[in-house]
Amino acid sequence: MAKARLQTVEVTQEEAAAAVFRRQVRFWIVAAVVLALFIYLFSGILLPFVAGMVLAYFLDPVADRLQRLGLSRVMATILILVAFVIVLTLALVILIPILATQLADFIAKLPEYLSQLQGLITSFDPQWIEQRFGVNPNSLREGLNSLLTTGFGFITTVFQSIWSSGVALFSIASLFVVTPVVAFYMLLDWDRMIATVDSWIPRDHVDTVRQLASDINTATAGFVRGQGTLCLVLGIMYAVGLTLTGLKFGVLIGLFAGLISFIPYVGSLVGLVLSVGLAFVQFWPDWLMVVAVACVFFVGQFIEGNILQPRLVGKSVGLHPVWLMFALFAFGALFGFVGLLIAVPAAAAIAVLVRFGISRYLESPLYRGHAEVTQAKATDPAQDGDSTTDR
Repeated sequence: MAKARLQTVEVTQEEAAAAVFRRQVRFWIVAAVVLALFIYLFSGILLPFVAGMVLAYFLDPVADRLQRLGLSRVMATILILVAFVIVLTLALVILIPILATQLADFIAKLPEYLSQLQGLITSFDPQWIEQRFGVNPNSLREGLNSLLTTGFGFITTVFQSIWSSGVALFSIASLFVVTPVVAFYMLLDWDRMIATVDSWIPRDHVDTVRQLASDINTATAGFVRGQGTLCLVLGIMYAVGLTLTGLKFGVLIGLFAGLISFIPYVGSLVGLVLSVGLAFVQFWPDWLMVVAVACVFFVGQFIEGNILQPRLVGKSVGLHPVWLMFALFAFGALFGFVGLLIAVPAAAAIAVLVRFGISRYLESPLYRGHAEVTQAKATDPAQDGDSTTDR
């Protein structure tokens, strides 16, 4: 009888735990749907607010360090934002005219460069190509022309899209007015907001939620702060290196390659293809200059992999490149530019939650089976003692 009662109590406890779990799952699903619907409905006005939050998150460690040096939170926040606005304004005043000029010239001369590059590729002896590789020269020429046209058309579309987005971004007065204000208040109250949110967590799950939040913050901070700094350094390094080689549009290509380096190998590969293609058109038949242009990216990859990546990012990001690309495309398609800003934190949060869910699944009876759980209970000395007492 005692054993039957014990089994009944265990079944009741399992059912209660399952019911609690189902309520929690429903709550978080509803919360996620409401959040996604809110972002979708108000994505047109959220840009300055999300940008301010991202800026505050990026600069919060600097504010904490200034506090440790003796400044108040208010003074640290004011000092950081004033310095950031000054640096941003100087960068825009210097870079925007250069980038605008180079982009306009690049788009205007692209058909000419495309024609010259096609001529260079198809100028090799067709009989030699056919004898060596068994390829019909006419088919090869048509395929190369089609490939180059498609590739350069895609690159032109990307440049135009980025430029138009940038112009639209900086033409919105609210971005300059609202973003600094939002960043100021968010940076000022950051620690207080974190403490307030922490006080809302159910006490039974506070340790688990704190651990998940810590993992999400580690992944997000490692990417947003570390990878963001890395992309900026690579962009400057590529731009300077290509400019020193004398390549036209070196600043434009270098900065573009650096800024898209948050996807591993994509930035350097796109920059390498663009710069080497232009180098062939500009410097041919000077092979040394073409090799020098290619070496800028090879040296950049070496410095990134052996010096910058370990120091700035480390191994704590935990975001797979394929998952990151999918998140950027998905959130960008759903929510536009605002989606691009929240894609990385959302991808980091989802990845952490999925890993947590998988770990819980591997520990659950659903994976291990009830027979194994029953056997574990049967061999537990404490449970044997309780059963003996009951009998």
